[in-house]
Amino acid sequence: MKNECGKTRKVEEPYEIWQSIDGTWEYRVLKKYQAPDKEKTNRYARWFCAVKSPFTYGSWEYGDTYVIDVIGNARKVFPVGENIVYNVRIPNAVYKEAK
Repeated sequence: MKNECGKTRKVEEPYEIWQSIDGTWEYRVLKKYQAPDKEKTNRYARWFCAVKSPFTYGSWEYGDTYVIDVIGNARKVFPVGENIVYNVRIPNAVYKEAK
């Protein structure tokens, strides 16, 4: 499968937007380094993101973020209706496994 998200985008035109449940954190996915089929099995897969949180005082902070950190702490809000299931085993000490 081809990586459709391999070219870096501007923060105003992200591939995906993820938000924490309480809405205080927002992750804008600007680039994905791997195709989805490879990403699903790689616990060290990463995305280049712009992140806004209570600690960034209203501005965006840019950098690579582990996919598992985003999907474990946020929900996708854009594009709507497209859910990806990841088969990466997460240590119980860090996250509770979904049943």
